[in-house]
Amino acid sequence: MSAHSNILVVDDDASVRDALCEYLMGHGYAVRSARDSNEMNQRLAEQTADLIVLDWMMPGEDGLSICRRLTADGATVLMLSAMCTTLDRVIGLEVGADDYLSKPFEPRELLARVRALLRRRSKTESAPAISRVHFDGWRFEGAERRLLNPDGQPVALTPLECNLLRVFVDRAGRLLSRDRLMQLTHGDDAKAFDRAMDLAVSRLRRKLRWPGCCAPIETVRGEGYRFNVAVERL
Repeated sequence: MSAHSNILVVDDDASVRDALCEYLMGHGYAVRSARDSNEMNQRLAEQTADLIVLDWMMPGEDGLSICRRLTADGATVLMLSAMCTTLDRVIGLEVGADDYLSKPFEPRELLARVRALLRRRSKTESAPAISRVHFDGWRFEGAERRLLNPDGQPVALTPLECNLLRVFVDRAGRLLSRDRLMQLTHGDDAKAFDRAMDLAVSRLRRKLRWPGCCAPIETVRGEGYRFNVAVERL
C-alpha cells in the first residue's frame, strides 16, 4: 500500500518534521511537509494527501482548527500532541481526528497507526456500491462516500464516519456494542480507547440531525447503539 500512499506532515518544529519525513520515507511512503497552515494549503492545492500527520500546537491557526477544517472535507488526520491527558485525546478526536498520538512516541507506534489509518481509508474507498440506501429522507452512497440530506444537499463525512454509517445501515435494527463497532470499523487495528467510538458516533449523530426527522442512532445505555430507522436499498 505504501507505494501508492502519500502523506503530508504538518509541524512547525523543523527537526520533528524532518525526522518524521525521513522515517516514513524510509518505509516506502511518499512524504511532503509543511510548517504551518498556509504552507499546508499550498501543498494540498498541488496534490491531495491520503493522510495528514498534524501537530496540535502551532503558531497561527492551531492544529484543532486545521483538523476541524480538513475533516469537514473528508481528510484522514493523525493528530500529534505533547498534551497527553485523556481530556486532550477526547478533544482531538472530538474535532474530527481519526487518531491521536501523544508525544514523545516510539516511531514504530507512529508507523503502526499510519498503516492502520491508510488500511481503513483504502477499505472505505473500495467498498461495494451496494451501500446506496435511503433512510428517513436521507440518501447514502457508501462507495462514493456521499451523504445527501433530505433537501438533497451533501453532508461531508470523514472516512471513519463513512465507515460507521455503512456499518449502521447494513445492520439497521440490530444492537451493536462499542467493541463490535470498533471491530467492524477498524478491523484488527482496533485499539482500546472507550471514548473514541462514543465520540465518532456523536459526530455522526450531529450530522444526521434534521428538522422533522427522528434521530436515527439510538443509544442503549450500557449496551451500545442501534440504527433505528428503516433502510431501503437502491
